Amino acid sequence: MLRVLPPPGGHPADHGSDRGPEMTSYSSAKEEIKAAADIVELIGQFVQLRKAGRNFVGLCPFHAEKDPSFTVNQERQTFHCFGCKAGGDIFSFWMAYHSCTFPEALRDLAERYHVTLSDGFSAAREKERTSRKEALFRINERAAAYFRQSLRHTTKGKAARAYLEKRALTAETIEAFGLGFAPDEWDGLVGALQRDGLAPDLASEAGLVVPRKTGGGYYDRFRGRIIFPIFDLRRRIVGFGGRVLDDSLPKYLNTPETLLFHKGDLLYGLHAAREAIRKRGRAVIVEGYMDCLALRNHGLENVVATLGTALTASHVRRLKGYAKEAVVVFDSDAAGMSAVLKSLPVFSNEGLPARAAVLPEGDDPDTFVNRTGLDAFIDFLDGARSMFDFFMDRKLSEGDSDEAKAHALNEIFPILSDVRDFALRSLYVRRLSERTGIREEVVLSGLAAFSKNPAGKGGGGPIADHVSRIRTGKNLRDLQLLNLLVHYPETVPRLMACDCRVLLRDPVVREITDTLFDACAQKRSVDTGILLDRLQTEAARERLREVLLRPFVFSKEEIEQAVVELEEEVYQAGIAASFQKAREAGDLEQLVKLTKLKGKGPLRGGGERL
Repeated sequence: MLRVLPPPGGHPADHGSDRGPEMTSYSSAKEEIKAAADIVELIGQFVQLRKAGRNFVGLCPFHAEKDPSFTVNQERQTFHCFGCKAGGDIFSFWMAYHSCTFPEALRDLAERYHVTLSDGFSAAREKERTSRKEALFRINERAAAYFRQSLRHTTKGKAARAYLEKRALTAETIEAFGLGFAPDEWDGLVGALQRDGLAPDLASEAGLVVPRKTGGGYYDRFRGRIIFPIFDLRRRIVGFGGRVLDDSLPKYLNTPETLLFHKGDLLYGLHAAREAIRKRGRAVIVEGYMDCLALRNHGLENVVATLGTALTASHVRRLKGYAKEAVVVFDSDAAGMSAVLKSLPVFSNEGLPARAAVLPEGDDPDTFVNRTGLDAFIDFLDGARSMFDFFMDRKLSEGDSDEAKAHALNEIFPILSDVRDFALRSLYVRRLSERTGIREEVVLSGLAAFSKNPAGKGGGGPIADHVSRIRTGKNLRDLQLLNLLVHYPETVPRLMACDCRVLLRDPVVREITDTLFDACAQKRSVDTGILLDRLQTEAARERLREVLLRPFVFSKEEIEQAVVELEEEVYQAGIAASFQKAREAGDLEQLVKLTKLKGKGPLRGGGERL
């Protein structure tokens, strides 16, 4: 860890004088949490990390990528993604991954690492938001209790219990996932909440009840349905799903979007399945709550379900933190085929290998596993083919004529155009060419007609763009100087003494250097965590994290040589500036003096320095 001892002189550190009472109230708790936590252990619960030299790397959970650019440094307790530039400490990760505010992250991590918080650590607006979320969690818990009680009720829950028994769910599965029943009543839950003194407007905000259009009051959203509580990764109830007992429509009904519930981000059962997914390296994805529970009922633990929506990039990003591959179970009907095709670019763009397991006609996962048993179902999963190969073969098997092949290609092209990875798209094109007998260049031409982002658009692609950014945004001399300051703190006093900042061209590096030198001038011992906190711009924080994770490596002799060269450059820059000033003033005596000093170098010529 960077620890810079301040040079002689300067002023005593003014600890906390520039901070308000809210900052000082939580700063000690924040440092205590950082001291107790291990960022690799924490992030490793959500992202698959592997050791790579001094760092740990994995696929970024915040953007789509196939090659890992997400880097975690255990020594400095920081993370940084070289792709999307997300980065920071454990608090930054927790806030980004769980979409929460800093006060919420502080409270969560304090609870996790057994750190006591004072009551005055968060701003009033954040306190209000946090308080509102906690109230929604509480009312969800109370509603879940009502639904469980209704399921156990002798008469009200009789039909629901019979339905679950028919679906062969065990009492243990029902209990573990908190299943309940919403009686076919308009105000059953409304009345239960009112008797507990809970405000109906809060229940409406949680999506549990609906305001009446006339006459005032509220009515229950869920009526005559089996209730499935939906949990977040911390096992808190964020919403509910309800299924009818018969074939009426809609079959499933979910909580609407709320402060807690975001359907496109949630997977049913992930809170209970993630460790099994991590252990087995595979996530099994099904479409419904009952399918998920039926498979768990038979002992398949690494299974999750979507919430009645198509798979999203957010779903896949969650899964790739635990899984090395996904197997998606589809129905054999036209809707199932369409779902296979639409899922292909989602998995490809997120870098998670995926296979399609298409059920026999007339089966769903529930009926299949109940009829054949778990071993047969696992064999079925093991035999699943890659999504692209499955769909290509299925479409091309519909006919062998030229017209049939052209029709199949036209159905595949729009989806392939959404696959952003050029190499993977090229492999798909080659396989299409081999399978259809159509020349590869013809297939490429057809794909280009559908492609939203034709290959070559933008002047060279992401690699060229990355090189351009490095050349234009990061002056090599600036990076060398910053590396010396950060990784070789013994150079700081000399580089401060010669004021190396006169050489800097990059304003981002200048901000980092100014902040470091200011802290040293105040006799502060500066570590990277403090330095990152003190930087004013996100660009500076990004640059510092990159330098921390990708250092220039110097030998002892090279360090000395680099410092000497920088001192010489500063000296010569000063001489050049003085020459210019003397010329403009017509000072011949000063010009002669400067000519003599130019060849002597820094700290020579009787100790003179210009």
